[in-house]
Amino acid sequence: MLSHYYTIKNDGQFEIVIKKSRFICTLKRIESEDEAKTIIQQIKKEHWKANHNCVAYVFGENQQIQRSSDDGEPSGTAGVPMLEVLKVKNLHNVLAVVTRYFGGTELGAGGLIRAYSNSVSETLTHIGLVEGKLQQEIAVTLDYSLHGKVQYFLENNKEYTLKDTVFTDKVTMLIMVDEEAIAIFQQAIIDLLSDQCELSLGDTDYVEIPLTDKEID
Repeated sequence: MLSHYYTIKNDGQFEIVIKKSRFICTLKRIESEDEAKTIIQQIKKEHWKANHNCVAYVFGENQQIQRSSDDGEPSGTAGVPMLEVLKVKNLHNVLAVVTRYFGGTELGAGGLIRAYSNSVSETLTHIGLVEGKLQQEIAVTLDYSLHGKVQYFLENNKEYTLKDTVFTDKVTMLIMVDEEAIAIFQQAIIDLLSDQCELSLGDTDYVEIPLTDKEID
């Protein structure tokens, strides 16, 4: 399994207008190449009056599946520039479709390359990205009187993520921790609570953390 990956925060769409041509970029997470093909056909059906529906997607743990289509635009001016944006951002399992409604003014090869790449880039900024980190679930079981201490600790240590809290005769907090930080976290909790808790390991899972605008750039 990957230790981490980058992808879009959620599915979304964003439009830019260049010399009266509309460029509508749709970004989707995909779980298979077949799903990507199905979505592409749906978008083409929805925008059947558009001049072009250009495509790029990356799929697989190591981006091993990479596809692009110019859909009638001059070769290399649409799909490949779109794909390059996804690759430069190192995105995982993402489909981009840019729908163009021609505005009457030719943009030239260089203009098209900039328009299609900017359409994807601006949509990524508009939607936002996340980093998925593979983390270990640690269950911390403690008395109700100590619950606030751990809450305060987590609020001041953002590298740990509270996944859930279960209230029974005691409180069990399910906390996600980077694998390399497990021992450090466990010792910090033991010290914080003077060893008045029970710790147990659960499953590993990905936790998605939003990236800042600076990190996206």
